[in-house]
Amino acid sequence: MADDSLGGAEDEFREMIAKFLAGEGDIDPSKLAGAAGLPADPAMVARLMSQLQRAMSSPVDGIDEKLAREEAGRIAATGAVTATPAELEALRQALHVAALWLDEATAITQLTSEPALLTRADWARQTLPVWSQLAEPVARSIADALTSALDTQIPDEMRAMMGDASGLMRSLGGTLFTIQLGHVVGQLAAEVVSGGDIGIPLLPGRDDHDVQAALLPQNVTAFGQGLDIPADQVQLYLSVRELAHARLFRHARWLRAHLISAITDYARGIRIDADRIESVAADFDPSNPESLREALTSGALIPPKSEAQVAALARLETTLALIEGWVDIVTADATTRLPRADAVAETVRRRRAAGGPAESAFATLVGLELRPRRLREAAAFWRSVSDAVGAESRDSLWDHPDLLPTADDIDDPARIITTLVEGPVDDEAFDQALSDLLSGEGDRPIEGAPGEEPSEGDEPDQEPDGPTNR
Repeated sequence: MADDSLGGAEDEFREMIAKFLAGEGDIDPSKLAGAAGLPADPAMVARLMSQLQRAMSSPVDGIDEKLAREEAGRIAATGAVTATPAELEALRQALHVAALWLDEATAITQLTSEPALLTRADWARQTLPVWSQLAEPVARSIADALTSALDTQIPDEMRAMMGDASGLMRSLGGTLFTIQLGHVVGQLAAEVVSGGDIGIPLLPGRDDHDVQAALLPQNVTAFGQGLDIPADQVQLYLSVRELAHARLFRHARWLRAHLISAITDYARGIRIDADRIESVAADFDPSNPESLREALTSGALIPPKSEAQVAALARLETTLALIEGWVDIVTADATTRLPRADAVAETVRRRRAAGGPAESAFATLVGLELRPRRLREAAAFWRSVSDAVGAESRDSLWDHPDLLPTADDIDDPARIITTLVEGPVDDEAFDQALSDLLSGEGDRPIEGAPGEEPSEGDEPDQEPDGPTNR
């Protein structure tokens, strides 16, 4: 009998959810659409309800990447304008010239694949896997905290019923997070001008070590509007920046995995306390689901950073600053022929420092900003190194992660410059000399060393001039 009653209660709960998704509940579905960051028009509401119904019938734990990709592509396509053949050809020519100019500014070789010209929707769909990878740890942490809060708050007599219901709510919550992520990536597609504009390589190439360079023609045009700078100069400058960024990541094959793993490791360290979920739930007004969206996008669910996260974030920001600083000075060297290169460069710096609405939304969703704080200092560091040792030696610092400069090096590049000028210490020779010394074989003077006199009884290597008495 107990099992039957619990089964009936569970069916009742599911029926309640189903009625709500059919628009028969107490909460206005259009307000829920607003909570998910979507326009509250009838078509959009129907789409949201359909997606949540699918989550009920086919639960997904975490982010539904297919759904996020569809949502991102749909949002990105809104208001999109197709570039004319003339605009596309102008960008292809700019990319060709940019590749030649870069050959003069860096020792890092050209890409093996042709740069792409992408629509906003293409960019959103193709970059979504990386965004999902970055956001997945936070999505799971929120779901874990939600499940924990439900488990600790429900009465004992309802626990068996909620055992399955908590899984259902976990799936529904994951779907809402997925829609929110897709919406943010779709909005980002209207802001970025290239594949590397965010600072990390979002477009993988033909293999694990390749990087796809890309420009978004519509956004490149929008970038140049109102700058009073000839369009061809804007196109050339942005082309050089994008190719420099892609070349760096293709050359330093370890760098992409290093950066992505650093970000995901940081995100995995986010542990959302159930108390935060309970606080949001206590303040949640069913008649105003917009408050749920505010809780998600304000970062209210993301706890303060731990000491370990603060340290990890500092290392991550240093790496991002080194990447962007290198791209800045290489681009500056490659665009000396452009009369207005400095003006375009300053616009890029200001735009990156301010960020856009979608970038800010992503930062609050995952608790992480991808903008380097020490960009100008890092650019000055690379300029000092370049002036001291040249482009080839400067670029060799990207050959291995152990060679990557630190935050201290950015403040004082003298050590790095000295190492590049004098060469690194021969570790094998040093270890052998130390081993000989400790074993007693290295305590005798080295023959022929300057300033060493033969000890009494030692025979010289050569006989002295003149006769010798025997």
